[in-house]
Amino acid sequence: MKKSLVALALFGAFAATAQAQSSVQIYGTIDAGLGKTTGETTKVTKRDNNKLGFKGTEDLGNGLKAIFQLEIRYESDTGTLESNARPLFQGQSRVGLQGDFGTVRLGRGLTAFQESSTGFEPWSGMPTPAGFQTDLTVAAYSSDPLSAPGNSRNRFSNAVFYNSPVFSGFQINATVAAKEANGNAAVAATAGNRAVPANATPDSNPYSVSATYTNTQFAAMAAYERNALEAKLWSVAASFNPITELKLMASYQHQDDSNFKLVNTDTKAWLIGANYDVGPGKVRAGYGQKTPDGVTKTKQASLGYDYNLSKRTYLYADISNRKDAVSKTYIGLGVHHNF
Repeated sequence: MKKSLVALALFGAFAATAQAQSSVQIYGTIDAGLGKTTGETTKVTKRDNNKLGFKGTEDLGNGLKAIFQLEIRYESDTGTLESNARPLFQGQSRVGLQGDFGTVRLGRGLTAFQESSTGFEPWSGMPTPAGFQTDLTVAAYSSDPLSAPGNSRNRFSNAVFYNSPVFSGFQINATVAAKEANGNAAVAATAGNRAVPANATPDSNPYSVSATYTNTQFAAMAAYERNALEAKLWSVAASFNPITELKLMASYQHQDDSNFKLVNTDTKAWLIGANYDVGPGKVRAGYGQKTPDGVTKTKQASLGYDYNLSKRTYLYADISNRKDAVSKTYIGLGVHHNF
């Protein structure tokens, strides 16, 4: 009897210790709304990505932690995986170690540039047509042009990710991908671009580097990235909070795609934006231009509003006009919930 009691006590102590040393969190978002673009029917759409995620840490002692994060993307209107053609863990699938040296992870996730840039975009990187993240913020650049058809183009697969510790507000972030094929479709040679075989292997390692600085009122970023087709992107961005409620931001991007394209190789883009917290809500505003070499310039102006119903749920409304060869207006209304 005594042995049983001792065993139970030891088991209980061990279980409590294990629980204290490791944790797993389930989190996610669900976003749905109605959207209407000029010349198209009204659709059930979304402002933000819908996701279901799992992340955890394990304390290994001496300041060292094991970490992981898995993130599924799905469509709230159909219940299917995002775009039906993307990986199960489209958002990210990374595991690594964290300590005094910073954070090192391996797997699939946003590149250093893509992850850093969302803090300087008025819609916080959300893929709504009213936002700028998928086009002007990246100057129409693709981080992963050799991924399978239908996949997102702002992540590296088969990659190593590093985030340095923050020193007096400064941080260095780097991503390097292996020279592995990712299932791209073949691209035929044309007068405007060279040929790319199916399931091509990059000639050199894709990589991405960003440096960020943040203090109470000011933040800045400088980034450089080269993808699997050796297109290059430079980006600088900054934000300033003159008062607590107001955030002003701006960015400039330049893409050089001369290794793949034979004409119209350069694209430049810039945008300015603001977020203003007022009462229970937030006003979002932005204007930007994209100037591809030899192609019609794109101009976009957007305005949005979030109304917080609680700390985790808000209603939103967006309106945006985008003009290149034609002018189109987008209007969206919806609800967003974090869990």
